[in-house]
Amino acid sequence: MKKIGLIGGTAPESTIMYYKKLTHELNEMNGGEKLPEISIESVDMYNILNQIGNRNCEEASDYMVERIKYLKNGGAEIISFTSVTMHILLDHIYKKTDIELESIPKAVCEKAVSKGIKKVGLLGTGFTMKENHMKKDFIKEGIEVFVPDEKGQELIDNKIFEELVHGTINKSTVEEFVNIIEEMKNKYGIEAIILGCTEIPLIINDDNSPVPV
Repeated sequence: MKKIGLIGGTAPESTIMYYKKLTHELNEMNGGEKLPEISIESVDMYNILNQIGNRNCEEASDYMVERIKYLKNGGAEIISFTSVTMHILLDHIYKKTDIELESIPKAVCEKAVSKGIKKVGLLGTGFTMKENHMKKDFIKEGIEVFVPDEKGQELIDNKIFEELVHGTINKSTVEEFVNIIEEMKNKYGIEAIILGCTEIPLIINDDNSPVPV
């Protein structure tokens, strides 16, 4: 089993989710007799998001490349961000290092293609819903990607940073997210929803979503 490296802290809640899910599922895949080796390089989420918000992608990608190298030097053979938003930096990072990262957008797109999905909704941070990094793989495959209206985008972004990144789960927030997905299903005919922020699975899953996640 290859050693796994995670760029974590973006945010802590999703980092914990990644660690637990990888540990439990890889152990199960190995007959319950082997645990993966996982290294986590935790970064300052607020520093990175401020740099991205100010369009300082070169500075932000330099910071991330340095952290990726720390993981590589520690023996990590497979490296991934625990955040979709950080994939905004992926093209900048590839220009500065030959270390390839496992891509969340690519993996999710491959899953959608395998299921024959043609219309998909996207929830995420404001960055992810407005920018192209989570959408471009789908567009290349001829899959239409829809996001909520401006009011819905603002609500989702606020709830992510005011509640979910802190591990706060409110029933009213779950209902608001479900209503937004339902609206997108009725308006655009989406066949599935991308949980394009790795904190959203804290409250949305196949059991409560109006469409598959």
